Amino acid sequence: MYRKREKMTQEEKQNLMIHAPIPGLVTRLAIPTIISMLVTSFYNMADTFFVGQIGTSATAAVGVVFPLMSVIQAIGFFFGHGSGNAISRKLGAGEKEKAEKLASCGFFTGAFSGLVILVLGICFLDLLSRMLGSTDTILPYTREYLRIILLGAPYMTAALVLNNQMRFQGSAFFAMIGITTGAVLNVVLDPVLIFGLKMGISGAAFATILSQLVSFCILLVGYYKSGCVPYHLKQIRYLPGQIREIFGGGLPSLCRQGLASLATVVLNLAAGPYGDAAIAAMSIVMRITFFANSVIIGFGQGFQPVCGFNYGAGNKKRVKEAFWFSVRVSSILLVLFAVLGFLFSRQMITVFRKDDLEVIRIGTLALRLQCVTLPTLGWITMNNMMFQTCKWTIPASVLASARQGIFFLPMILILSATMGLLGIQMAQPLADAASFLLAYLLNRSRRHELDEQGEK
Repeated sequence: MYRKREKMTQEEKQNLMIHAPIPGLVTRLAIPTIISMLVTSFYNMADTFFVGQIGTSATAAVGVVFPLMSVIQAIGFFFGHGSGNAISRKLGAGEKEKAEKLASCGFFTGAFSGLVILVLGICFLDLLSRMLGSTDTILPYTREYLRIILLGAPYMTAALVLNNQMRFQGSAFFAMIGITTGAVLNVVLDPVLIFGLKMGISGAAFATILSQLVSFCILLVGYYKSGCVPYHLKQIRYLPGQIREIFGGGLPSLCRQGLASLATVVLNLAAGPYGDAAIAAMSIVMRITFFANSVIIGFGQGFQPVCGFNYGAGNKKRVKEAFWFSVRVSSILLVLFAVLGFLFSRQMITVFRKDDLEVIRIGTLALRLQCVTLPTLGWITMNNMMFQTCKWTIPASVLASARQGIFFLPMILILSATMGLLGIQMAQPLADAASFLLAYLLNRSRRHELDEQGEK
C-alpha cells in the first residue's frame, strides 16, 4: 500500500491530502515517522548502553556531546522544517515551481551549514568540549568522541533536510527506510567496533557517522524514487528570497533544538558538582523520556503534511479535525508511557548502569518526576506543530522555546542553587507544566485566526 502511495504524482498526493478521511490519513502518514523516531530513539539508548559498559565517565561523555548533536539537528530541522512547511503549502496551492526553489535552497544550504560546524568544531575542539560541560575526568572521552562525530556533520544536516522535505510531500515511507536503516546499522556496529575491534568510545563515534552516511545515501535515492520535487543547483540563485520563507517556517525548530542543546549544557554544568554519576544519570533519563516523546513527535509529523496541504488550500475544517485527532491519540499514548515509566523507573535506569548505585538512585527519582508531567507533551507538541506549519512564526517560536528555554533555564538555575540535586531533577517537570499552560493560552489566541483564514 505504501509503495503505491509513494509513487503517486504530486496532483494525486494533493487530492489525497485534501479529501481522504482524517483519522486514516494522519495515521498512515504517522506510522512510518513513528517507526523512524522509535528506531532512532532505540539507537540512542543502545548507544548509551554499549558505551555504559566502558564506564561512568564514558557514559557522561556521550551526554556531554549530546548538545552538539542537538545543534546539528537544529540546523537540519531549521532548513528541513522551514522548507518542508513551505513546500507543502505551495503544493497545496498548486505552486510547484516555487516548491522546487524552496526544496533546492533548503537542501544545499543545510549541507553547507553542516560543513561550517565541522570546520569550527575541529578548530576549537578542546574549548568546545569544556563549554559542553566536560569535567577533567570526562574530557579525554569527550575529545575522542567529539572529534569523530564532527566529521559527519555535513551529511547529517543534509539527511535531516531530506527526511523532512520528503515527509512534508507525503512520502513518509522512503523517509522511514532511510532513517531506520541507519539506526539499525548503528546498533549493529556499536558492539562490533567498541568491543570486537576494541576501539572503545571511538568505535561508538565511528558507528554513528558511518551509519548516518548510509542513511543519507538511502534518503537521497528515496527522494528521487518517491517523485518529490527535484533539486537543481541553479535554484540557489533564488537563495535570499527563499531563506526568508524558510526562516518563517524553520525558526521554531531552530529555537526548539537550539535551546534543547543549551539546556543540556546547563544541565551538565549544574549536575557537574554532584559528580560524573549525576551527569550520567540525567543523560540516561533524557534518553528514556525521549523514547516516549519520539512516538508523539512521529505522530505529529504525520499530522503536519495534512495540516500544511489543507491550510494552503484554505480548508479550515480539516486542519482543526486533524489537530484534535492528533491531540487525543498522543495524550492517551503518553498517559500509558507515564504510568509504565513511573512504576518501572528503577528497572529502566538499571539497564544502563546496573553496577553504579548512585546513578540508579539519582536517575530513578528524576525519571519518576518527569513521568508526572509527561502526558502534557501531546498538547504542547501538536500546538507547536500546527503553529509552525501554518506559518504563525511568533507563537510557534515562543512555544518551541518554552520547554527547554523560557521556563527550563531559569528554573534549573534557581532550583539547583536553592534545592541542590533535587532542584535539578525537578526543573524539567515544572517547565513542562508551565509550557502546557502557555500552549493553552496561545491556542485560544490563535483559534479565531484559523477560522478567518478558512473562510477567506
